[in-house]
Amino acid sequence: MIRDAVLHLNNEQPLLADLFEAPSPGDVGLRCTNLREMNGKRPVFVDDVASIFFFPYLHIRFVEIPPTAMSSADPSLAVATRDEDGRTRGADAPGTGSEAEPDPETELEIDEDFLRRIREA
Repeated sequence: MIRDAVLHLNNEQPLLADLFEAPSPGDVGLRCTNLREMNGKRPVFVDDVASIFFFPYLHIRFVEIPPTAMSSADPSLAVATRDEDGRTRGADAPGTGSEAEPDPETELEIDEDFLRRIREA
């Protein structure tokens, strides 16, 4: 369950919802529950917030999923975030393993022989 995703519907105010799964490219719509306004109130068109709602993607501008919601739902879906220093952190972020970060000041050496062979070809 992905909690507190923000649905931005066409010509409507955003709504908070809990998604059953992350959206995928093959989907035709978004299935969710616990639909509520941004202030937590029940929208006027909803009879029971515990119902299951299906929104066709035709009516959705975009879906905003906070990084904290994705990491708590499934660790494999965690997204990279940036800390105060601008460094990338997260499950798939580069530099989170044991490998050392490359020095950005290091110049790459040009292989002159390789460049000569490319020019001659």
